Amino acid sequence: MAHYEKPDYWSLKARKEGYPARSVYKLKEMDERFGLFKPISGTRAACTKVLDLGAAPGSWSLYTLRRTGGFLVAADLAPLSRQYDQGLFGGPNVSFIQGDITSEETKAAILSQGPFTLVFSDAAPATTGNSSVDTLRSFALAEAALEYAEAALVPGGNFVVKVFQGGDTAGLLKRIREGFKTGKSFKPTACRSESFETYYLGLGYGTGSAG
Repeated sequence: MAHYEKPDYWSLKARKEGYPARSVYKLKEMDERFGLFKPISGTRAACTKVLDLGAAPGSWSLYTLRRTGGFLVAADLAPLSRQYDQGLFGGPNVSFIQGDITSEETKAAILSQGPFTLVFSDAAPATTGNSSVDTLRSFALAEAALEYAEAALVPGGNFVVKVFQGGDTAGLLKRIREGFKTGKSFKPTACRSESFETYYLGLGYGTGSAG
């Protein structure tokens, strides 16, 4: 959970391609590999309503809007960056909720706009420098994201969440595997090599565990 100052290949690529952060390439790789936005099996509907938790500065939200024509609900303590959105964040198919995703007030506001076909979270806590404290805070956000998915995903929907090694992350992955057809851990190429972060994916909500 270190702070990085020098732009690397992915950061420079993001700016060039009109995204506020390098994290967009993590989502892009997972989408291309696992089909996050594909129509839900057994339906003709595309991925029509997406929930982005911990959305700021907005790279995953921008990718979603450019990738689909669906409705986006984004939530974060900080506002979305308007540097690259070209008006997309002000569109009628975007609802931004500024607040703490772990608070009951924010949760009620978000869930009132569900259900969702895809829920994802790239949320990270404000770091303290204490790895134990930071890991616990990160786990709490990941657990909260899974609770949103369990409460608001349509059957067959998908889920992605960032986690940091430590805490009860194995238990979190077990819970995902129990609730989704497929649950797995994946570290995108764009993750910094020295980072402890990885991503858990739940594919096919409520359709039984297949490992």
